[in-house]
Amino acid sequence: MTRLKLVVVGAGITGLAAAHRAVELARERSAELDLTLVDSRDRLGGIVATERAGGFLVEAGPDSFLSEKPWALALCRRLGVEHRLVRTDDRFRKVFVWRAGRLHALPDGFQLLAPTKLGPFVKSGLFSWRGKLRMAFDLVLPRGTSDDESLGAFVRRRLGREALERVAQPLVAGIYTADPDDLSLSATMPRFGELERRERSVILGLWRASRRAPQTGTSGARWSLFVTFQNGMEEMVTTIASRLPPGSVLLKHRVDGIERRGRGWRVVGGLGPALEADQVIVATESYTASRLLRYVDPALATLLGEIPYASSATVTFGLRRADVPHPLDGFGFIVPRAERRSVLACTFSSVKYPGRAPAGHVLLRCFVGGALNEGILASDDTALIAAARDELREALGITAEPALTRVARWTKAMPQYHVGHPGRVETIEHCAAAVPGLHLAGGAYRGVGIADCVRSGETAAERVFGASPASDRGDRSQLE
Repeated sequence: MTRLKLVVVGAGITGLAAAHRAVELARERSAELDLTLVDSRDRLGGIVATERAGGFLVEAGPDSFLSEKPWALALCRRLGVEHRLVRTDDRFRKVFVWRAGRLHALPDGFQLLAPTKLGPFVKSGLFSWRGKLRMAFDLVLPRGTSDDESLGAFVRRRLGREALERVAQPLVAGIYTADPDDLSLSATMPRFGELERRERSVILGLWRASRRAPQTGTSGARWSLFVTFQNGMEEMVTTIASRLPPGSVLLKHRVDGIERRGRGWRVVGGLGPALEADQVIVATESYTASRLLRYVDPALATLLGEIPYASSATVTFGLRRADVPHPLDGFGFIVPRAERRSVLACTFSSVKYPGRAPAGHVLLRCFVGGALNEGILASDDTALIAAARDELREALGITAEPALTRVARWTKAMPQYHVGHPGRVETIEHCAAAVPGLHLAGGAYRGVGIADCVRSGETAAERVFGASPASDRGDRSQLE
């Protein structure tokens, strides 16, 4: 094989995974690889960012990845850093819902949208009796007929308004920062649509599945559902970067456009000479990819630009444990939109994972913004901190000054998988496949999580080398 010049645009986790997989494949095939990983920012990792301050470990972006989606865990094994991973403390797997001025524990056995255990569900004060009876109707309702409906419409149809407003909507806001009435069920939570088609009843399908599989945290399995690194998620970024060829990373280099040059490519930047490439992987947000490819394929660029994004922020507090009256006997709480609060959710980070706060202290991380409340992000950091502190006082009884405060803003960072998204992505992939040497990757297409981004980046690299993509090798998620 002749020497391959590959440029990867975007050095978030997707671009890093793509670059690393390309290096692996070149080594496996004894091929010569001239790799350039380019990003306009001054650091690698995109929204993955970890800070140590005053004994606290603060995650500005994602704090973990899903172990049930195999791609990130498999990458950690190949990197030889699986021993650096830590699991959640499953003694505190409880999640609370803040409703009507108090925290209600989500009933044990409640799986995202529906209950699987009768006793805890019946005893729960989170739902009214009318709401509980409406959810029970799922057991007798017929199957739906829509190929792709919104998540909100699905939950409302199968389980009723209370299930949507008090659980599904705040959970979705925590995962996708999105409005469930816009989100595509088949693109975000296809498992539930498949359960309805196969079992007719979502509750019955979940109940049967729960009887077949051991409960998370009690099976003796090595990993919990959520997994992170001892020193934070940025450890994943630095580890991947350390395995790339010296001089292959080009930061603070804005890419203004991508052009075809005969059979190859030219990546044009505002500073410095253009980068010549045989093949290009574009691992940016889809709106950036749209701008870069506007002259390569205008129709493809239009489709990429039609994927909407939402903005959000995290507000993190380090506190003395004695200043927090609540027992913090869970992973955190979620807040329904109907409560009209600023905070979407709050993670008890130092409860969920070890080593996140010094002895005698706790770390709490609040989420604000999202598709349903982006207007709050027009406020300055001081106002965001004040709003979050007011609501933590109401929810957890905290009145003391925090020992540490951090705000991280993520502008247009979360793609929104609206109804029709799967069809749009298929068209995008078809258009991109018709352009030789061009590969798209990222969270805009087939999954927003760390594991999904790893898969997307690695699949793009495998296509560069004509290898079988990871998704074709049977490495499919149990959640899909």
